Amino acid sequence: MHKAAQFIQDRLQVRTENGSLRKLSNTEDLIDFCSNDYLGFARSAKLVSAIDEAISRITGHLHGATGSRLISGNHPFTEATEAFIADFHQAESGLIFNSGYDANVGLVSSLAQRGDTIISDELIHASLIDGARLTHASRFTFKHNSLKDLEAKLKSANGNIYVLVESVYSMDGDTAPLQEINMLCEQYQANLIVDEAHALGIFGNNGKGLVQELNLEKKVFARVVTFGKALGCHGAIVLGSNSLRDYLINFARSFIYTTAAPLHTIAAIKCAYETLIELDHSPLISKKINLYSSLMEQTGLIPYPLSVSAIQTVLYSTNAAAKSAAIALQQKGLDVRAILSPTVPQGRERLRICLHLFNKDEEISTLVGELKRLTSIS
Repeated sequence: MHKAAQFIQDRLQVRTENGSLRKLSNTEDLIDFCSNDYLGFARSAKLVSAIDEAISRITGHLHGATGSRLISGNHPFTEATEAFIADFHQAESGLIFNSGYDANVGLVSSLAQRGDTIISDELIHASLIDGARLTHASRFTFKHNSLKDLEAKLKSANGNIYVLVESVYSMDGDTAPLQEINMLCEQYQANLIVDEAHALGIFGNNGKGLVQELNLEKKVFARVVTFGKALGCHGAIVLGSNSLRDYLINFARSFIYTTAAPLHTIAAIKCAYETLIELDHSPLISKKINLYSSLMEQTGLIPYPLSVSAIQTVLYSTNAAAKSAAIALQQKGLDVRAILSPTVPQGRERLRICLHLFNKDEEISTLVGELKRLTSIS
């Protein structure tokens, strides 16, 4: 056997032995408590009709983009959509990327140079970590949501300083103290980059995000807003200044060297935003979150704070325990997934529960009842 093949087998064997081997799976006819489709847009027949109508109005639209944005893949409709989204988020400008991963990697890797400093929360998304790794900048992490540790890192930073955080963290569902972090960034002349992936549609008027709920949109250096969660679409946009947009067009490799998204994707994004404007869904999803929290508090099972976001967690101490709990819930018709180490720290394996606007109150009640039953027999 070749060394590379042996290396692959050995690594997979280790994952198998420690219970962390990832596999693709499909579930049918289960109640969705695992997807990021918080507002149900991905399953909206009304949104499908709106997208079809929007596509029919685009003259000469092709099924594929046919090239990168810099060659043949640009279109006036795409640029108009970027301007529309930027206006919605009260940003000067915006640039659409094919995914949130592409946006974060392209933004961070193109900005930070040798002699600069990147300081990131220890729990930021893998895409931000990978973007930072592609730079020659000095890289530091600070303890999750710790202002004291962040300031200690800021005091020793050099060059252009970039602070990377998420407004809502994807694994715990907790929020960053953005106002305080922004104050520190202003004090130390650092540039704050906020990933709003899990805040869009949930926080702020018409789901504009946590940055705007806190009136920080003119203060943060850049925001990354993704469309694959609450909007039920695909792609992401980097929001910032006109100069930042021009810079990314010239230097962000994940934008330059990839085929553009097809116009159908852009139309879906535009229509999803129009749906946000038409009806403020954030108070509606808040009712579901509050119901879950209230029911969980009544069980007396919560040794840690409940989230104010649509992401909730139930912690376990091993991969095996988390997987066993997820399987038990799925057997009861509830699609809840286990998140295992190394995706999360060892000893903090968990069930990651996502609440949706389409989850019926009785379904949430059933979920909480099953969680209580699992705890009582464990």
